[in-house]
Amino acid sequence: MQDIEVQMQDLYSKLAVLGAEYGGKLLMAIVVLVVGLWVIGRLSKLVRRSSVKGLPDETLAKFLANIFEVVLKVLLIISVASMVGIETTSFVAILGAAGLAVGLALQGSLSNFAGGVMILIFRPFKVGDYVQVQGLEGSVTDIGIFVTTLLTFDRRTLIVPNGPLANGNIVNYSASATRAVEISIGISYSDNIAEGKAAMEAVLANDSRILQDEPNVVAVVDLGTSSVDFLVRAFVKTDDYWAVLFDMRPALKAAVEAANCTIPFPQRDVHLYQDAS
Repeated sequence: MQDIEVQMQDLYSKLAVLGAEYGGKLLMAIVVLVVGLWVIGRLSKLVRRSSVKGLPDETLAKFLANIFEVVLKVLLIISVASMVGIETTSFVAILGAAGLAVGLALQGSLSNFAGGVMILIFRPFKVGDYVQVQGLEGSVTDIGIFVTTLLTFDRRTLIVPNGPLANGNIVNYSASATRAVEISIGISYSDNIAEGKAAMEAVLANDSRILQDEPNVVAVVDLGTSSVDFLVRAFVKTDDYWAVLFDMRPALKAAVEAANCTIPFPQRDVHLYQDAS
């Protein structure tokens, strides 16, 4: 019993020494941690509000605010650890090793994360743009840190990882305020080319959605096997592109037929020769 009492007294005395030596530091570290987390929370809200007002993309603003908050919290934890006597060099080394292990385990996710950062910084497209990426087309509905969401015309939702997207070809159909509607149409070799061309030009001139100050074109581009082929190119506002594209084909057909021109279908002449013998 005496040995146990002696051991307990030694333990109490050691705890008293540790408490005297580290108690104040531990209490101060706790106070600094609590106050620091409160200050970081207030600063993060302030940065988030300022970023949303100052940046054109809300996703980028939130992302930068979150990065700011994480960096401040890591610095706070390192500071608190040094206050209680933990070697910060060892602490940083442990964080680095943990970060390396996590990075190796999440290579694909980190690639998508890096792609998301590149997209948010360089902004090759924004929410609402109609784009073609990775062989897919659709309107951008959301740009996340890891994936980008597209919505197709038939209301399918496409989830595209940001890693391959940022490293691939991107066609942004909405980047320009105007687009060119291009349609190929052919008339018969027996038709008058000038009359057919004039009829097509009248279609462009009479459509108020077609921008008349742009270099619109109606020109013969090929002498096909069964038709004289025209290229009709008309510049329109990007928002009017699909409507004009769908309306122009029947309008051109009606115009060339009204000009006594025909739109031929592929045909082939077959000649039969009778053997005189």
